[in-house]
Amino acid sequence: MTTPEWLKPGIIGAVIGAALVGIVGFSWGGWMTGGNADKMADAMARDRVVAAVVPVCLDLARADPDRSAQLDTIRAASSYKRRDADMATGWATMPGADTPDRALALACIEGLDLDAS
Repeated sequence: MTTPEWLKPGIIGAVIGAALVGIVGFSWGGWMTGGNADKMADAMARDRVVAAVVPVCLDLARADPDRSAQLDTIRAASSYKRRDADMATGWATMPGADTPDRALALACIEGLDLDAS
């Protein structure tokens, strides 16, 4: 089958237009692939879960009989080692988990407000 000459510019224009719409949509239009949307949703869910569990961490810190010594240990640690020091206290262990959570430890340190106390 042969394509009429008058139809070729329309087909070429449609292909170029579709490519440009795709490029502009993904670059500036806010479009994203399903994989990137899943990654973004997972990160948002993780952040929300950590934010919801921070009060548990702070309650564990308040109820700890050795609180002042633990806080002194965390304060004495350098800024990049504070998370590890908080994880060692056990306050950053999510209920039902066996190991402490790094993201929760970081959020708990922010909630403890170590510089103010």
